[in-house]
Amino acid sequence: MNKKIVLYILIFIIIIASFLMLFNLSDFPPGLYPDEAMNGNNALESLHTGGWKVFYPENNGREGLFMNIQAIFLGLFGNKIWTLRLVSALFGILMVLGIYFLTKELFNNSRNIALLSSFFAATSFWIINFSRIGFRAIMAPMFLVWALYFLISAFNKIKEGNPKSYILNSIFSGVFYGLGFYSYIAYRATPLLIFVILLFYWFKNKDSAVRKKILLVASGYILVAIIIAAPLGLYFINNPQDFFGRTTQISVLNSPTPIKDLGTNILKTVGMFNFSGDWNWRHNIAGKPLLFWPVGILFIIGIIIGILQIFKASNSKSQIFDQNFKPFGIWILFAWLVVAALPVVISNEGLPHALRAILMAPPVFILAGIGGIWLYEKVLSVMHQVSGAKIKQSIIHTSCFIILFLLIIQVYTAYFIVWGQNPNTADAFNQEYVRIGKELRDLPKELPKYVVVEASGVDVRGMPMPTQTVMFLTDTFTQDKQKEKNLYYIFPQELEKVDQGKSYVVYLK
Repeated sequence: MNKKIVLYILIFIIIIASFLMLFNLSDFPPGLYPDEAMNGNNALESLHTGGWKVFYPENNGREGLFMNIQAIFLGLFGNKIWTLRLVSALFGILMVLGIYFLTKELFNNSRNIALLSSFFAATSFWIINFSRIGFRAIMAPMFLVWALYFLISAFNKIKEGNPKSYILNSIFSGVFYGLGFYSYIAYRATPLLIFVILLFYWFKNKDSAVRKKILLVASGYILVAIIIAAPLGLYFINNPQDFFGRTTQISVLNSPTPIKDLGTNILKTVGMFNFSGDWNWRHNIAGKPLLFWPVGILFIIGIIIGILQIFKASNSKSQIFDQNFKPFGIWILFAWLVVAALPVVISNEGLPHALRAILMAPPVFILAGIGGIWLYEKVLSVMHQVSGAKIKQSIIHTSCFIILFLLIIQVYTAYFIVWGQNPNTADAFNQEYVRIGKELRDLPKELPKYVVVEASGVDVRGMPMPTQTVMFLTDTFTQDKQKEKNLYYIFPQELEKVDQGKSYVVYLK
């Protein structure tokens, strides 16, 4: 395919991803979940006080990079819902772009597979949803995709004999990989994947001169990654209680039947792509498979093709097997799936869990892209055997275009209509809290305002988590801000102290 055409298609995919991830961020998802608001309140506090942190311990603890970036955007655009979510959306778009470059590097510059994989990610409800919520988790696959792209590119450039090129790529890889540790707790499993990749390249190359260069690339990459991740590492050394967070609480090892539960968790995780997905309305259309069924089928085809290639079953006449489907790339994808699944299956909460499995997304869509291109080539080959007429090829291309267009329509409908307008989704994101917050924000400053907190949740500085949504919208997270805005949070037993005749009182349930 012509490079200019490839560029136009890639730009089109990024435009699609940008629209689906950026359109009307204030209202979709409806409401503002307290976890999102908690991130925003920490970001606002950092912005006001200059107290930037590598780790924010409230709400079971969160790595600080995401909130610090949010603080910059809040400083530019104010404490609005869409501002919080804009950061997630930008990371989602960058991940879609990164999938293209990584796939191309994995499979001998196969632009077709790369474009289709990127398109599947751009039109995935799974990816779009977590790119539109103010959670830090979407950073994890983005950083890992770009880290692997630069690392594999560095190893591949060793053959070109240009030290500047592969050393520079190893440095970039280390930067992205190190930043990934500031993203999401599941990312901590990824050193296993990096170790596997390094072993692959080491045993793949027997030449001692090449191995020295591999060691040089690996050493530079690891050194840079350690330097980037060091501030967070030092924090955990000084605050070891924050390292595991809720991990130990929800671990399968705490179960009376850990082996049985582990097996069940594996089945649920495997089945979530094509059979029964996450039942949490914040994460998914409750119970729907994470993959739209045509993409789910192509994902299975991609896995089968990968297994056949690994076992040297490359006797197909299709050029895909001969030129692009190298076992090395397939091994990386399979290892990635296994490593990324570990944080999911060892937990015993809310499975299948789309959020905790977010690191599995890139290899899933790359394998679906492999399956899609294989199927396309197979159909094209059969059609040519039946009739060599060019009109047959144009029919196939037109059919493919229609199918891909329908994927865009399907995900728009699924997200913005079926899911976005469902009352369960509004409840899951506490839309009523947003109404209360906006109502309080518009009242005169001189009027004393009291929020009577009847809701329960994790304690944050003396108040339950549900208050975070109202605090963010009114910018009243700290005591000083509450006094400034004349807005106070109290419990029901404190209501008798309030002069209700001269105050505005609202209940948070």
